[in-house]
Amino acid sequence: MNIKDKIHTIREMQVILDKDLAEMYEVETKSLNQAVKRNINRFPKEFMFKLTKQEKIELVTNCYHLNSLKFSPQLPYAFTEQGIAMLSGVLRSKTAIRVSINIMNAFVSMRRFISKNAELFMRLDNVDRKLIEHDDNFKKVFDALEMKKPKQGIFFEGQIFDAYKFVSDLIRSAKKKIILIDNYVDDSVLTLLSKKKDIEIVIYTKINKRLELDIKKFNSQYKEIIVKDFDKSHDRFLIIDDCIYHFGASLKDLGKKWFAFSKFNKESFKLLEKLK
Repeated sequence: MNIKDKIHTIREMQVILDKDLAEMYEVETKSLNQAVKRNINRFPKEFMFKLTKQEKIELVTNCYHLNSLKFSPQLPYAFTEQGIAMLSGVLRSKTAIRVSINIMNAFVSMRRFISKNAELFMRLDNVDRKLIEHDDNFKKVFDALEMKKPKQGIFFEGQIFDAYKFVSDLIRSAKKKIILIDNYVDDSVLTLLSKKKDIEIVIYTKINKRLELDIKKFNSQYKEIIVKDFDKSHDRFLIIDDCIYHFGASLKDLGKKWFAFSKFNKESFKLLEKLK
């Protein structure tokens, strides 16, 4: 995997997890963390911090290569650029020095990209969306400027983040209601749906005991999701307000294998009538 794919933004900082660093340094994660603990005075909070449980869940959901952390009771450590630079001195190996240099170059490359696009980011950041939404004329202009989502496409094996981000953006765009028809729903799908937890959400799926427990925990924290036992559909459908998206893969498997998606031109009323 490319080093850039292992750099994550957490707490508005670019970091790499101890697991990925250990893999790149060719040592065990336990050994890496033990070396850090022996030199803990060199690693202030600006250099290294432990993820919260929620941060870990979100990261594992977004990154398939971190799936092994899903059932681990341990919370991983995240190292900033300064912390990684310090690691090369703590580990004291030729591999650590070589890898640290490569990682530093990856961070520099990312900063260069952000710097080149800083003006665009600032223009977007300066738009006060809340004020715009109170003015119909401004809202029309803003909506017209927004990038249109593709009506169809294909995601290939390994495009886990791209596929996840595409669906996340669809979910965030919902204004009234979300309906998901998917036989294989698990807690990772609930994490996706939690990105839009202030509107009505209905799931049609095969219900099992594990899902019942996950839904119960979800509903204890967020706006209640309605789940209905349903096994009449072979395909997966995501209905965002009045738009239907067909998916060739369950939402829990986004990017694991090739799959296509397409947006139906027709409104969703006919499909909704069948669900009643």
